[in-house]
Amino acid sequence: MRRRQALFGAASLVAAPLAMPHIARAADPIRIGVLLAKTGQIASQTEYLANGTYLALEERGNKIMGQPAELVWLDEPSPQAATQNMQKLVQENKVCAILGGSLSSNALAEEAKAAELKIPFVCDNAAATEITGKNCNRYTFRLNTPVLVQSRMLAPYALSYGKRWYHITASFAFGQDILRSSRELLKQAGGTEVGSDEVPLNTADFSSFILKIRQAKPDVVVGGLSAGDLSTFLKQWNELGMKGQIPFAEIAIGDTDIWAVGPEAANGTFTKLWYYQNPNNPPEEKAFADAYMKKYGKPAADKAWMGWITAKSLFESIELAKSTETMPIIEGLEAWKFQAGSTSYSYRKWDHQMLLKNLAVTVKPKITDRWDYFDVKATLPEKTEDLDKVFGTQEEIGCKMT
Repeated sequence: MRRRQALFGAASLVAAPLAMPHIARAADPIRIGVLLAKTGQIASQTEYLANGTYLALEERGNKIMGQPAELVWLDEPSPQAATQNMQKLVQENKVCAILGGSLSSNALAEEAKAAELKIPFVCDNAAATEITGKNCNRYTFRLNTPVLVQSRMLAPYALSYGKRWYHITASFAFGQDILRSSRELLKQAGGTEVGSDEVPLNTADFSSFILKIRQAKPDVVVGGLSAGDLSTFLKQWNELGMKGQIPFAEIAIGDTDIWAVGPEAANGTFTKLWYYQNPNNPPEEKAFADAYMKKYGKPAADKAWMGWITAKSLFESIELAKSTETMPIIEGLEAWKFQAGSTSYSYRKWDHQMLLKNLAVTVKPKITDRWDYFDVKATLPEKTEDLDKVFGTQEEIGCKMT
């Protein structure tokens, strides 16, 4: 009996250390990955995306399901490096889901990697149509309105200037998507493309392109430039005396883009997801804007709201799932719904696209506030019941989710 007791005691001593890692894991915080560029021409936008994301967690007391939660932010310098960092977030940092996707070229690679790693990925900024179109998968959800949909919303405003268009677009996924969709809409309207240029990322001198536009004398210039490139173009457009000479229109303007242009050079008509000065913002979003101003000492750019609403959707979906496992989180995101005033937010189940009304905005004739650049002209579509139609059917979108 004494020998048995001794052996049993020895076995207990051996077993005890094996239980300790389990206890340590239970005490670990819930980790959410953030995959956003920390440098480059998109960094001015990603700062706001990250700020909004962190604020969404702080509003919850930095807890999810009553447990401590934290964000792990890694860089997104290129599609290849972004997917490597996504793998690091999953395998080394042990995150249960990832928020990010600041550029379409990155996000397209990231969503494929998310499916490979079987990790929920909520894309907050990229707008390439294919993300929730032909490249869609069960693991990826997307906030930003696809390029094709925003192009449909902008087209009537561009056509109001005339049917002779000149395109100047970025030579990567976002710009190429705009060029393709805009050309098709112009063709349907019986218009003519009088010129087109695809320009590299981080172009420093647009003067040669602007001279070509001046010679072509279009009714309107339809842009497809992102972030810093759009700001650089508009400043040089003004310097060469083109402001007020030929109208400019583009989808998906960011507040940081127009702030970088400055009040003297800013001009144009744009689509936009959210604006802190929109008088029709619901109380919940006005409260968010107030909280952002209090914390950061400046207004919430549209990207801050985008970071906030996507993070909110993920955190609340984990709560809904009562789990940090992949499939329960995905099912939670598919069932998630947020009612803000008369506005309802959710992801469409068959393509995981959030159906959002967009704003049509124009730059104010005279800017007297360093932050307030836009007049809101319309909310598109006007009727909520038209959202599904505007965003397209499953056959039109081409999403075949497995």
